[in-house]
Amino acid sequence: MTPELAVDVCRKAIQTILLGSAPMLIIGLVIGLVVSVFQAATQINEQTLSFVPKIVAVFLTILLFGPWLIKLLTIFTIGLFETMITL
Repeated sequence: MTPELAVDVCRKAIQTILLGSAPMLIIGLVIGLVVSVFQAATQINEQTLSFVPKIVAVFLTILLFGPWLIKLLTIFTIGLFETMITL
């Protein structure tokens, strides 16, 4: 395995991780921001109020983007196996 090939595989792995986790992170960020604005407006300082909506939103996002995420990981894994065959 050449160093260029190893760097390319690592680059593709990091790119797949970032692309796969982006929907959950973005939804968690947006929900957290909305809840923080709500808490600031109403002066409610309850820790579970910010935690529970984010967990529910991330779970629903995983359910919604699950098939796409599995397809993304399958494409990456197949490409990795095809690269291993050529070694």
